[in-house]
Amino acid sequence: MPRISAATVADHRANQHAALLEAAREILAAEGVHALTPAAVGARIGLARSSVYRYFASTADILAQLVEDAFPRWSARLRAAIAPAGPDGSLPGRIRAYGRAALDFVGSPDYALIPALQAIGLPGECRVRVDELHGALIAPLADALREAGADHPALRAELAWGVLRAGARRLMPDAAAHVPEPVATDPDDIIEITLDVLTRALR
Repeated sequence: MPRISAATVADHRANQHAALLEAAREILAAEGVHALTPAAVGARIGLARSSVYRYFASTADILAQLVEDAFPRWSARLRAAIAPAGPDGSLPGRIRAYGRAALDFVGSPDYALIPALQAIGLPGECRVRVDELHGALIAPLADALREAGADHPALRAELAWGVLRAGARRLMPDAAAHVPEPVATDPDDIIEITLDVLTRALR
């Protein structure tokens, strides 16, 4: 029996699960989805593959659990960013704060989940859950627009997310190589232009 490194077996399992998730996040960000396997995740923290299967059934299961871990954290950050508080409580100010928090996602290891989810086929029920969690990322913006009296707030928020995704793609390290004409490459410029377009689109 493996040595328990916490007060209880349940605490030990929770700590080990958290360590496995962090290892999976690091592998995904550094090496991509094709390097993400239960065996690789276990090896990263010194855990036998047979033990890893107590926590993850497959690579798809690892991704599903990473989504369940990451998306609620980012949803909470986005909701806090757009809350009517702080130095600029106007709707445009709140929208910019939301947009900046959403673009912060690009620089985080969690962002590697996006191309990974596109590259691997998730079971139908997992795809439905991913869609639900993705909707939770957009919901804070839709709620703020609804409170401000905007018509069709959910649709406006969904379209605004498209602006943020376009800005996020331009922030990726190799983005300029895929664009046929000169574009802004300074990250601060890309962020400011994206936020400007976002706020103009939601006036």
